[in-house]
Amino acid sequence: MRLPWTITLGLLMALSCGRSDPTPGTRQPAQPPNPTAQLPGTLLWFFKTGNAVTASPAIGPDGTVYVGSMDQNLYALDGKTGTRKWSFRTGGEVLAGITASPVIGPDGTVYLGAHDHKLYALNGQTGQKKWEFPTGAMIRAAPAVAADGTVYVATLGKKLHAVNGQTGKSKWTYEAGGLIASSPAIGSNGLIYFGAHDQKLHAVRLTDGTAAWTYTAGHWVTSSPALGQDGTVFFGSLDKHVHAVDGNTGKGKWTFLTQDFIECSPTIGPDGNVFIGSHDGHVYHLDGQTGKQLNAFNLTRWIIGAPALAADHTFYVGNFDWKFSAVNWRTGTVLWEFEAGNFIKTSPAIARDGTVMMGSHDGYVYAFAGAAGPADSPWPMGGQNAARTGRRQR
Repeated sequence: MRLPWTITLGLLMALSCGRSDPTPGTRQPAQPPNPTAQLPGTLLWFFKTGNAVTASPAIGPDGTVYVGSMDQNLYALDGKTGTRKWSFRTGGEVLAGITASPVIGPDGTVYLGAHDHKLYALNGQTGQKKWEFPTGAMIRAAPAVAADGTVYVATLGKKLHAVNGQTGKSKWTYEAGGLIASSPAIGSNGLIYFGAHDQKLHAVRLTDGTAAWTYTAGHWVTSSPALGQDGTVFFGSLDKHVHAVDGNTGKGKWTFLTQDFIECSPTIGPDGNVFIGSHDGHVYHLDGQTGKQLNAFNLTRWIIGAPALAADHTFYVGNFDWKFSAVNWRTGTVLWEFEAGNFIKTSPAIARDGTVMMGSHDGYVYAFAGAAGPADSPWPMGGQNAARTGRRQR
């Protein structure tokens, strides 16, 4: 029997994690920060919010880290020290917080979707609100920002909105057949892609919001798509499969079956191969052309946040066993691990200097020393880049 749409799978996983979870934000990290250390895996700093952090952090061009919390605040943090620069509080009822990553536009504007049914545009330097756009429904997926500044945001009200990034005025609206918890991805061919609970991957024209095609999976699609160099669209589904679809035609190229649901979004390595996590506790390394399994890394428990790929062949990923892991994907060696105070469903962000940021349900944002910046690949982390724009930058 399928769950009612008002109950999210992530919430059920949190309730059934099988460990005695501390209240978010009450546990002090056991490892002290060392901001001067260079050894990969060293905890550089942490920042405590007032509730769970399930929204992935984004990094601005000046190194500022932006991250939302279920305490209803968006925080801007100094990327070197973790010191708070400013915070912005959204509205809504209790638990109406922020689960979507913020996105940084070409002019430094921060776009934020929240549970209070609003898309916000904020000054990235000061946190001052530029405008707000009412969507009429909760936002759980990160927006995407096109090169022309148009912001695309999806809602649990089944709609994808195109909004003028300067004015906050609606350009068009597209309605899917089910709620949307998948962040959209903008292609270079004039299409935008996202998944929905109608079991479909949707391709919509950027110009007018009309449907170009749909591809039907075997269950809900909450995984956010990743786009390959040739325009192939990769995504996962609760049908336990990874899907590869031609971005122009919507024709399936291949599928790969894992052992459990896939909420995780894929990322793509320098050679075009795909990395994706599953609720079966594995990160799968798949040939991007054929879907053949190249490797599977067993990290014990459910993986929901997209792996982030670094230029030294390391991927970073968190899981529901409270672990944040750095793994060399060539050798399969776990380079280092950090145990947070609760489960991790965020996707890490890798800064240009190799610093890695992630959030946890324990209420903290963490920053670790890394050995290399993002991989030179079509889609090295969730949202494609550290600004989470949801489109290829080159």
